[in-house]
Amino acid sequence: MITVITEDDRTFPIDVDASIEIENLLALLEDDSSIPVDHQQLLHRGKPLDDPKATLASCGVQNDDLLILRDRRNAASASTSTSANAGSRPLSEEQAAEQIRQQILANPQSLAQLRANNPQLADAALNSPSRFLELVRSATQRGGGGGDYDSGLQDITDEFDIDAQRRIEENIRQQRVMENLEHAMEYSPESFGRVTMLYVDCKVNGTDVKAFVDSGAQATIMSPECAERCGIMRLLDTRFAGIARGVGTAKILGRVHSAQLQLGTTLFLPCAFTIMEGKGVEMLLGLDMLKRYQANIDLAKNALVINDQTIRFLDEHELPAEASAEYEIGEDGKPKPVSSGTTSEGVASANANAAAAKFPGSGQSVGSGSSAAAEGQRMQEHGWSFSHPPHQASAPATQQQRTQHAPPPQRAQAWPQASLTALTDLGASPQQALELLNAANGNVEVAASLLFQQ
Repeated sequence: MITVITEDDRTFPIDVDASIEIENLLALLEDDSSIPVDHQQLLHRGKPLDDPKATLASCGVQNDDLLILRDRRNAASASTSTSANAGSRPLSEEQAAEQIRQQILANPQSLAQLRANNPQLADAALNSPSRFLELVRSATQRGGGGGDYDSGLQDITDEFDIDAQRRIEENIRQQRVMENLEHAMEYSPESFGRVTMLYVDCKVNGTDVKAFVDSGAQATIMSPECAERCGIMRLLDTRFAGIARGVGTAKILGRVHSAQLQLGTTLFLPCAFTIMEGKGVEMLLGLDMLKRYQANIDLAKNALVINDQTIRFLDEHELPAEASAEYEIGEDGKPKPVSSGTTSEGVASANANAAAAKFPGSGQSVGSGSSAAAEGQRMQEHGWSFSHPPHQASAPATQQQRTQHAPPPQRAQAWPQASLTALTDLGASPQQALELLNAANGNVEVAASLLFQQ
C-alpha cells in the first residue's frame, strides 16, 4: 500500500505490489487524477521517478511510502514564469500580495479554507485587492515584530555577556512557563476551576446547621452565634476559655462537652464543641470527631461515610454565602459580596485571614488564669493542626508555652551545651533549640518531640 498525493492536495491510496513498473502505476493514476500519462511525474523523497520500466522496489519505494504526483503542464508554466523573472528585481510587497491573491482565487479549496479561517481576508481577496494588500501587510508586521517585542531581547548586542545570558535564561524560562500554561489549559482545564469546600447538612440539638468538614482542623468548632441558635450556650464551660494561636489568633470562650449531633436521618452522635469567636463559619467538623467516629471522606461518592451511613456533601448552590469566593467577611462578621475591583489574590488573602480566625492552627495554645482547667489547657497546648503552615505558628506557640511553663529567665542560658547540640544536630537553629529547651524545662526528649511536631 502506497499513498499518492497531488499538488492540489488530492490523495489516492493505492494497493499495488512493489514489483509494479512506473508506467503501469502512471496508467492507474490517470483515471483517478485525470492527468494524462504524458503529463504525469512521480517524485519519491524529492527524487523524480522518470524511468518508466523501473519498478517501485528498484526505486526504493517501500510499503506505506508517500509519492507526489505532479502535472508537468503546471511545472512548465511555473518554469516559464520563473525564467521570465530570473533577471528582474525581487517581487515588491504589492506584487507578492497580488500573486498570493491570484493563487487563492485560482484554487477553490484554498479560498474555502481561507473563508473558514479568516472571512475578512477572503472577502478582500475576492472584492478588493487594495484591502487584501492592507490586511497582508498588517499581518506581516505583526508576525515580524511581535516575537522581538515580546522577548525584550532585541537590544542585546553581545549574547555571551553575563547579564545578557541571564536575560536570555529568564526569557527561556518564561517561554517554558507559557508552554506549561497552554498545556494545562489544553489538557487539564479543570485545574483552573474553583473547588468548592466540603459541607454537610446536620442538626445540633435539633437545629439545622451547615457544617464545614475539615480533616486538617484539630478540634470541632462552633461560633457563639450558632451555639446560641442551637440552644447549647447554656452548657458552655468557661474554664476551658483561652486563646487559639495559629496563622492568627482567636478567642476561645469555652467548651460544650457533649451535645447531640444528627447526621442524615438515623445517625445521632454525641459531639463536643469548642466555642470560638471568629468570622465566616458557623460550625467546623474537625479531626477529633472524625477520628472518634472513624469517618471516611469519600470523594468518589462525594459523601461523608460514618458507620455505613452516607451523608452527601452539599452542592455549590447549597453552600452558605460565606463559603463562596464571591463573598468576603465584613467587619460585622457577616458575608458581603466581593467588590468588582478585588483581585483573586485579594480574595485569597481575605479567605486566609478569615481562616485564621476560624481554625485553631498549628501549635495552638490556650491560656487561662483558672487552675481548674489546667489539664484541658495542657491537652490543647500540645495539639497540632495542619490547617495552616506550622512554621508560622510555632514561634507564637512556643512563646505562649514559655510564658506559662518555662523556668525563670535567669535559667534560660543554664541548659547544658550537649542538650543544645543534640537539638541543633536534629535541624534546629541555636535560638530555636534554646526556646524548645525552655518550653520543655530542659528535657531534651520532650524538646525533640516538639521540634518534630513543628
